[in-house]
Amino acid sequence: MPDTAQTDLDALLRLVHAAGPLAPRRRLLERHPGPAAALAAGHDAWREAGLDATQRAALRAPDPARHRSQAWLAAAPGRHLVGWHDPDYPALLRRMSGPPLALFVDGDPLLLWRAGVAVVGSRAPTAGGLASATGFARRFAAQGLAVFSGLAGGIDAAAHLGALEAGGITVAVLGSGIDVPYPRCNAGLYARIAAEGAVVSEYPPGTPARRAQFPSRNRIVAGLALGTLVVEAAYRSGALITARLAGEAGREVFAVPGSIRNPMARGCHRLLRDGAMLVESPDEAAAALGPAAAGLADALRGRLAAPIQGGQEDGATAVPSASSADPDYNRLWQALGHDPSGMDELIARTGLTVARASAMLLAMELDGRIDVAHGRYCRKS
Repeated sequence: MPDTAQTDLDALLRLVHAAGPLAPRRRLLERHPGPAAALAAGHDAWREAGLDATQRAALRAPDPARHRSQAWLAAAPGRHLVGWHDPDYPALLRRMSGPPLALFVDGDPLLLWRAGVAVVGSRAPTAGGLASATGFARRFAAQGLAVFSGLAGGIDAAAHLGALEAGGITVAVLGSGIDVPYPRCNAGLYARIAAEGAVVSEYPPGTPARRAQFPSRNRIVAGLALGTLVVEAAYRSGALITARLAGEAGREVFAVPGSIRNPMARGCHRLLRDGAMLVESPDEAAAALGPAAAGLADALRGRLAAPIQGGQEDGATAVPSASSADPDYNRLWQALGHDPSGMDELIARTGLTVARASAMLLAMELDGRIDVAHGRYCRKS
């Protein structure tokens, strides 16, 4: 890693471990080119940004916990810290109230930009609820949507597994430190999601699971997704908090109806009375998310600075105009055929990095130009 990048990473970790109110630390980052510059600005700049005395003292003091975070990040190439200043910070999450200062990510951070649905619900669901969560997640994954959830037992775990079984993408958001799977019985599921998708937490390594942290976790689940689906939930539950946060952010909220005799359906019925969309199939939810997915595609094209403009041209070599598209984009488009190709094939044909190709393929998918199934890509017919 270049020295400047390492210096920024170390500075960002200092800001993360300073703890306390988030808004002043985000404000400090916004006023400077990067984390290192924000720290170098000194005590007066920290105070002007709104950092309290405890935070300012923490920035000056050595903190052994930072070493644990540094060690965790350095231990494997698939571990990342994405900060508020970073252009890779998820666009949808940035629009939430009180977004995190930074996200620890075990897995592919580009998946946090993926168009997807949060699937949440009871930790003690009925057999029917488990079947619904699994079925909805499988169908979302088959349609190219990511499935976001909180790695809890019950509906959360069923949703993650359904997406994985369909060969799709799932992202788990923790209410504990990034290296503390919770509940512990889901440690194996954590490892599988980290290998095939991404696990995310705003809490540094070593942070134990605490009750007060889970509502904060829920805002990230809701914030990463285009919409939130509640499968089963009690009248008062964390799933309803996630749905409320999604609704307050202007995101779609869906609920699966159930029997009036099922106490786990009461939360869904409450959401329906409050204006959530009743869904009986995944396709109904996916159709409702179309306009929001288009907005995410616009944000991603802006991030890449390589837009796909205009309508589809006839012929196998149809690409955006040379004046508006970057050469890498054109090269990747030429490498795509009408038969599915895996990522390794596309990398070999184009010479692009996996990160660069993945981001551009996601933009093409959101723009409706390619189909994706089981990790293989092809042009739409």
